Amino acid sequence: MANRSADWLRQAWADWNHARNSLASGDHEWACFASQQAAEKALKAVYLHLGLEAWGHTVSALLGNLMGRIVVEIDLMDSAKALDKHYIPTRYPNGFDSGAPTDFYTAREAEEAIDAAESIIKLCADILGRS
Repeated sequence: MANRSADWLRQAWADWNHARNSLASGDHEWACFASQQAAEKALKAVYLHLGLEAWGHTVSALLGNLMGRIVVEIDLMDSAKALDKHYIPTRYPNGFDSGAPTDFYTAREAEEAIDAAESIIKLCADILGRS
């Protein structure tokens, strides 16, 4: 089977770009979700590159399970945990007592999520580029 890690990394960058576009259009919840997706896909690219299986959508777990194979700085793990919080409540109104996700997410949160995803994607791109 072909190694599709480059495809996953390319999609991670595309999702990250979507997050930036969502921020620009004021869709802050979608910017946060797209950032989470970008980081998840970048990490799954690393798993494919290393011949490992990646399960789930939890960015911090995907990153943490790579410890021992790669160096993971504490700030990067904190970024992953922040992104994990954007997986479900960004999309579903029942994550809040009332209102829709669009009512709760801010430009600052979107900017922070985009920056967090970029850090993770760059680490993953570096790992893929080393071989």
